[in-house]
Amino acid sequence: MHRLIKLLLVSFSCLMLATAAYAQETPVLKAAVLKVGTVNWELDTIKHNGLDIENGFKLEVMGLAGNPATRIAFQGGEADIVVADWLWVARQRADGHDYVFVPYSKSVGGLMVPNDSKAQSLKDLAGQKIGIAGGPVDKSWLILRAYAEQEYGIDLAAETQQVFGAPPLIFKNALSGETDGAINFWHFAAKMKAKGMRELISVADAAKALGLDPETPLLGYVFHGEMLEEQPDLVRGFMAASRGAKTILADNPEAFDRIRPMMRAKSDADFEALKAGFIAGIPAPGPVDEEQAELMLEVMARLGGEKLVGSATKLPEGVFVVPEG
Repeated sequence: MHRLIKLLLVSFSCLMLATAAYAQETPVLKAAVLKVGTVNWELDTIKHNGLDIENGFKLEVMGLAGNPATRIAFQGGEADIVVADWLWVARQRADGHDYVFVPYSKSVGGLMVPNDSKAQSLKDLAGQKIGIAGGPVDKSWLILRAYAEQEYGIDLAAETQQVFGAPPLIFKNALSGETDGAINFWHFAAKMKAKGMRELISVADAAKALGLDPETPLLGYVFHGEMLEEQPDLVRGFMAASRGAKTILADNPEAFDRIRPMMRAKSDADFEALKAGFIAGIPAPGPVDEEQAELMLEVMARLGGEKLVGSATKLPEGVFVVPEG
């Protein structure tokens, strides 16, 4: 009996040592993201389904209060991953910072107006007040400005009054009628639509009219180029986990039911709109079309200038991580 107990203790000790050794060998990837960002839906799905461990890493999520804080954590080496648009990555590369971009979402918002608004096109907003999430160089605003110039020969910035603010404020002002129209991030736009507002024009449709490809994913995960060079399997393991989480969310309705609390959906209509918007924003697998990205950068540089793109007047080499296969 004593011998059996001794054997069991030895076996248990060996198991614990093996587990500890495995834990030490499994690299950790730290992602700095907004506490309430939609990317948490995907990251939580990765962790819940063990897609990180399955792909050779352990994911740790650092929820922070704002985008500046996430970027400081990333640039300071406290995080391995940050979420940003590839235009920011292009700007950073042009300034000598070796960052690379992995697509996450192609979702963009649109210009929303009250359902009873008489406006049928952007030209009908002349003289009216538009709420814009972000600042004067918000990408959606710039694309809609370029579209209005091309289609109607008007400068929206000169013809309308703009109110810039944080997404929740723009959302609230639009619903209360304090603005005549609003440009907001896709998930706020989805909730606006669920609450009875209508989309005057989507940023995707405006981009298409400008000759841009709306399939080009704007938002993505950003890594240090050094990690891609020295630990390519780690970066590609994360890419596989991300794609796996997207597949789960797109194909399994129960996956969204599980994360509904973090989606902040106050009604079934909000929930369904957010779910549909996320799924619609999943980028197609495969490499990013760099010619299309170059065209978008040209439009952004023309309207946003150095304040938006810095010295990146042309697409720097190596912005996008090319998938294997």
